[in-house]
Amino acid sequence: MSLGPTPHQAIAERMIEIPAGEIVLRDEGTERSWKVEVGAFRLAPYPVTRELYLAVRGEVPASLAGPRTPVTEVSWKEAVRFCNLLSQATGLQPCYSMGDAPDDSDAPDDPDAQDVLLDGEADGYRLPSEAEWEYACRAGTSGVRYGELDEIAWYRGNSGGEVHDVATRAPNAWGLYDMIGNVWEWCWDVYDPEVYGPYRVFRGGGAYDPPRGCRASCRRKSHPTFRVDDLGFRLARSL
Repeated sequence: MSLGPTPHQAIAERMIEIPAGEIVLRDEGTERSWKVEVGAFRLAPYPVTRELYLAVRGEVPASLAGPRTPVTEVSWKEAVRFCNLLSQATGLQPCYSMGDAPDDSDAPDDPDAQDVLLDGEADGYRLPSEAEWEYACRAGTSGVRYGELDEIAWYRGNSGGEVHDVATRAPNAWGLYDMIGNVWEWCWDVYDPEVYGPYRVFRGGGAYDPPRGCRASCRRKSHPTFRVDDLGFRLARSL
């Protein structure tokens, strides 16, 4: 009897190839816009689930949520570590070098994550850049979001105040689910180092947010050690 693919195999098989293009990002606070060229890459069709996180880490943050819901209460640093562990488990080259001490050491690591470096040539799993995230979210559209909010997203108006299983709302044109709503998603980028120091970007809106928070262009940020119950992450890979 076939047991079917493991969670590791399933995510590898379902990664979606995103074509090269460009995106104009905009910060509403400063009213600054900038254009970014985006190379072709692969992106997971939905956020990392509690099931996959448990399979890779051997533990998962405590929650009453089911195995197919996005994992939350995961910091940016923990998301980066997960990417490296999944890369190693699947025979790929880890994308991140981290200066933090081994788990059995009493030496402190850098809470600001300034010691985390990205190897752009590595073939392993990583967080998407902010530009990759919005470009993939829009999937060739230019509106506030890629579809009608109630059809594509779990948000304050329809979520019942809880995070839902992934891929239970309509996908965008490129087959990506939950880009809007359900949980916010960590990206690689520092938000604005001159103003906010090491704060990292997260995108997409969550199950507790009003429509204004669930837009393709909405940017938020927090410290790389921040954890909350509507913030997860999605996997990317370079081509």
